[in-house]
Amino acid sequence: MQSKIKISYLFAALCLSTLMASAGDGGGKKGHHSAKPADAASQLKLPEGFKASTVVEGFGATRHLVVAPNGVIFVHLSDSKRRKTGAAKDGVYRLEDTNGDGKPDKITNFGDYEGTGIAIKDGYLYASSNTDVYRYKLDGSFNIVNPDQPEKIVSGLLDRNQHNTKSIALDNSGNIYVNIGAYANACQVQDRTKGSPGRMPCPILDSAAGIWQFKADQPNQTYGTGTRYATGLRNVVGLDWNTQTNSLFVMQHGRDQLSNNWPEHWTDKESAELPAECMYELHKGSNCGWPYIYYDQIQHKQMLGPEYGGDGKKSPEKEFQDPVVAFPGHLAPDGLLFYTGDAFPGKYKNGAFVAFHGSWNRAPEPQAGFFVVCVSFNNGKPSGDWEVFADNFSGGPEKTASGRVDYRPCGLAQGPDGALYVTDDTKGVIWKISYNK
Repeated sequence: MQSKIKISYLFAALCLSTLMASAGDGGGKKGHHSAKPADAASQLKLPEGFKASTVVEGFGATRHLVVAPNGVIFVHLSDSKRRKTGAAKDGVYRLEDTNGDGKPDKITNFGDYEGTGIAIKDGYLYASSNTDVYRYKLDGSFNIVNPDQPEKIVSGLLDRNQHNTKSIALDNSGNIYVNIGAYANACQVQDRTKGSPGRMPCPILDSAAGIWQFKADQPNQTYGTGTRYATGLRNVVGLDWNTQTNSLFVMQHGRDQLSNNWPEHWTDKESAELPAECMYELHKGSNCGWPYIYYDQIQHKQMLGPEYGGDGKKSPEKEFQDPVVAFPGHLAPDGLLFYTGDAFPGKYKNGAFVAFHGSWNRAPEPQAGFFVVCVSFNNGKPSGDWEVFADNFSGGPEKTASGRVDYRPCGLAQGPDGALYVTDDTKGVIWKISYNK
């Protein structure tokens, strides 16, 4: 039987003393962290009128989260691949503030498995491991009815230790969408090897590098009962169902190592900026082109991948789906949320927040990212340029440039009061960002 615990906020805050850095989901490298700042909330830089408060600190590797209509927070922790914190273990945690002081004092855990995905829909909590998707019945107070006996919705998904977290989103028609990331950088014969050609056709696309659709209420589904909803996506960690457009939006992690593996075509500086991190609006049958192409946000067009004969100038013979927004390369987008609340100024309504975990592979150029940005939407389409919303998670420009940062934003959620919640998966912080009119 899986263990359940109740721990005080104070214990959760004190049980973490030393952490190793995470490198984001863009490539699996390690980094080094400075000591934890004295005040995680005051460090953030926000637009005028916004204020951050700290919900928890030192809690473990807090990945994605969701906030119930009564304010209860469910957060998925995963120490996989990079570090063991000595704080809270893998699994899902329920955080409740029973005395109204803004800090959870009733904390329980269940589901002792690593992973990222978490969502609430129609009286159930959904959570994913790196191979399976579960759902838990909720009562009227958003307690888990039977935490030790979840219903397994999907099982047997591919996990080859690279891009293996299974992020999830649900629509309003009874479907759940699961990312299955590619277990390679660019589908080379020898992965991440200088000059190695790409495999044609890429065999990874059969079971990974895309979004799979399953029924949200049907147990024991597998690849055979699911639908490959979209393909050609190297890895998606942040995704969300846009209720205004009634469609799925995702943030793709772009490929790495253009200059490392193809120095005859790209300089280190060019490779630091390329290719774009892309936001796509997906529909059934969408093909975004990985590994055959990448998107060049500077030239504003699709380019043929070097593994398939590209040189930074050649366009593909076949056109694939274009992104709706193209960001600079290697920022590692790990969270995506469409804001539907009314607590923030009007320009944020129906817009997208994106949490960029931060880069590891822009050297010798400065590293970048470690912020949350906002993309305004008008009539279901991006409107104007994206802008940085929450900054200085890194602790300053020098820390950003070196990659030895204080925090890396990861998950995003909207609270019932319209506040924005942000997680950090290196030191285990959850922030609540509110607006004072």
